[in-house]
Amino acid sequence: MEAVLSAKNIVKRFGGLTAVNRVSLDVYPGEVVGLVGDNAAGKSTLIKCISGVYHPDEGEVYFQGQRVHFARPIDARRAGIETIYQDLALAGNLDVPANIFLGREVKTGRLIRSLDEDHMLRESEMILKSLEIRFPSLRMPIDKLSGGQRQAVAIARAMYWDARFIIMDEPTNNLGVVEQRKVLELIRRLKDQGVPVILISHTMPDVFAVTDRIVVMHRGHKVTEKQTAATNSSEIVEYMVGAKDDTRAMA
Repeated sequence: MEAVLSAKNIVKRFGGLTAVNRVSLDVYPGEVVGLVGDNAAGKSTLIKCISGVYHPDEGEVYFQGQRVHFARPIDARRAGIETIYQDLALAGNLDVPANIFLGREVKTGRLIRSLDEDHMLRESEMILKSLEIRFPSLRMPIDKLSGGQRQAVAIARAMYWDARFIIMDEPTNNLGVVEQRKVLELIRRLKDQGVPVILISHTMPDVFAVTDRIVVMHRGHKVTEKQTAATNSSEIVEYMVGAKDDTRAMA
């Protein structure tokens, strides 16, 4: 099976600091990969090299079998790679359909152009239904929604715009237990629909609940890669803090 995404020997330097040092990563169709590590491990930098925020100093990125070079994050999104950061990039004063179509609004009319709110509402209802996401009202401002509901809107927006690959940065951070479960269930639905996901998280129970494989980074290096079913939280934490390192075995 061919990987949907392959990052090969990625290097990213900031002056004299090497934030990511020859890291390779493959993600396959319908696979959820946990990307974990302590603060300053290089996780976010690696993801930003994949999604067009940073340009790698060395290495190559392949997406759906083709070598890609994204000059900007919008180029990655157009290719089908959506990154959902902790801030979610939602407009708090707008409702759910307006956020799903944010920056890509549908308009109607020839002489006088206006927003086609009915169309955007119908389309929003369709994508939310496909993900089994329910709201009391889609006309509520995003600020009135819970943290888990906001995550659901961000995921629905990515799926509506034909995301073929989703990167999620700490999606359950600062959520209650019930909302964490709802977000994890959404990740499982993405997996069932064949959409690969990279999950960045410090919350080990969440990582073990939904991932197929776990990649651990420490000080810019990828120090191990484990099938989730073949490891445990204690072992992963040992790699995260530098007590264990499989770098030579993976070389």
